Amino acid sequence: MFWNRTKYPNDADGDALRRIAKDKSTDLSRPMLVDIFVMSYNRASAEAVATEARQIGYDCKVDKDDDEDTWTTTCSKAMMLTYDSIVAAQKQLDDLSAPYDARTDGWGTFGNVE
Repeated sequence: MFWNRTKYPNDADGDALRRIAKDKSTDLSRPMLVDIFVMSYNRASAEAVATEARQIGYDCKVDKDDDEDTWTTTCSKAMMLTYDSIVAAQKQLDDLSAPYDARTDGWGTFGNVE
């Protein structure tokens, strides 16, 4: 597999993609299940974000954060993981979340969809 690991911008998303690209158990030429986290200040907002995100193809779950007065909506979707795709997905969820006083708060993946 050829993958140019130096093409990512020097930001948090680029750093994460470089770490993923170095992992020999992942294949960036195949879809990965990506979790994008949206932070809300109350359960009603978190549930509203989940409802909206489901309408655009995300699987969602809502959890109360342990040591915070916040809630996290985990929005999961299988996608080709590129810099542009992860930035676009975060922007899409940020735009969707803004009316509920919520915002994206990072992302992660456990690797390729099997």
